[in-house]
Amino acid sequence: MPDRSSSRISSPRRVVVTGMGIACALGIEEAVVWKNLMAGKTGIGHLRAFDTTAYKIRIGAEVPEGLIRGKLKELRRRPIDRALDLAVVVAWDALAQANLITREPPWSEQDVAVLYGTGVGSAQSHFNAFSTFFEKGPRGLRPTTVPRCMYNAISAGVSMQFKLTGSNYVVVSACNSAANAMGTAFRMIRDGYAEKVLCGGSDGFFDPFFFGVWNNIGVLSPIEDPAKACRPFARDRRGTVLGEGAGAIVLETLDGASARGARIRGEILGYGESSDASHITRPSGEGQAKAIRRALDDAGLQPREIALINAHGTATHSNDATESQSVRSALGPAADRIPVMANKSYFGHVLGASGILETITTLLALERGMAPPNLNLENPDPACSLNLIGKEPVTINRGPAMKNSFGFGGANGVLIVGPTI
Repeated sequence: MPDRSSSRISSPRRVVVTGMGIACALGIEEAVVWKNLMAGKTGIGHLRAFDTTAYKIRIGAEVPEGLIRGKLKELRRRPIDRALDLAVVVAWDALAQANLITREPPWSEQDVAVLYGTGVGSAQSHFNAFSTFFEKGPRGLRPTTVPRCMYNAISAGVSMQFKLTGSNYVVVSACNSAANAMGTAFRMIRDGYAEKVLCGGSDGFFDPFFFGVWNNIGVLSPIEDPAKACRPFARDRRGTVLGEGAGAIVLETLDGASARGARIRGEILGYGESSDASHITRPSGEGQAKAIRRALDDAGLQPREIALINAHGTATHSNDATESQSVRSALGPAADRIPVMANKSYFGHVLGASGILETITTLLALERGMAPPNLNLENPDPACSLNLIGKEPVTINRGPAMKNSFGFGGANGVLIVGPTI
């Protein structure tokens, strides 16, 4: 059992990443995802999940067809719900990479916690249940509807699949969900409440109802060319593009990882969060800047020490301008030189899973000392006066990086991650 004495809490433990798993529109293997990022290849396309003829917006970022089903078949598991299926696949890769499980079952029980963020939970199961209800009435609803539709079906399903007996729960805070899950996991390990945590996020919501609701909220890009539709920080940006996906990382103590000879992929250095407490959808630069300052303070860093920023970068007018303002407010003159990348033009806005996907790409960038280009930034917005990466990859210092995640409801989370030790 971990030592939870006051001496342990007063001496924070270092927290490292020993495994990663990713599933997004660019692929489900980190080497493939990185190759596509560096090549400037978007995963956004015309939606295939259902007939979009009646919809204003018809594009999105789907995980390439058949990949998830193929991985589930390897696990000898049938598809259940898109968000859960995605979560299981990335968990398998992260746990195996961390050498906590073998690639092949059976697996033994081990004390690893599971924390996943999600924006909309088991959306596919909810849509199927609603459809059944309106077609057949209450007698048509199966008893399995309850466990399938629980938001924590995601973390519980991962826990049961891999026999992980630590705590399991989901964090729901819109587009900040995965960041909150990782920040909470980081604190659990740092302060002695857990030794190992599998954390991340998952969202899969391409169904006629959920996508229809987002069609009518007014934030999706109406640009019909999928390759040009998502344009973070550009003067001519028109809105965001939705994507599906999931990511997971294994966090553990540096001492524990070193003792068992695990490959260390990076380190979590700090986490800060705040609430705007002002508007349900309109962001606050003051609230975001507070989360950035808290993250830097938690990591014990000065703005000049940050080597890279991976922005939230939704490609909506208010969000990009506000984020630029908050970064400048929190970092001061250092904002003039720190390279800024934005990944949503590659794999869309994956809502509650965005933070984990973008954290993984940040860790990959730090490992390689390179950051991928920003797509569709031919005309940067003067209101977004940051050091935005252009159309070519750039060399970066292998120092600490900042990952911003902001969500509806005024939820702000900022992670500071470091390169491989």
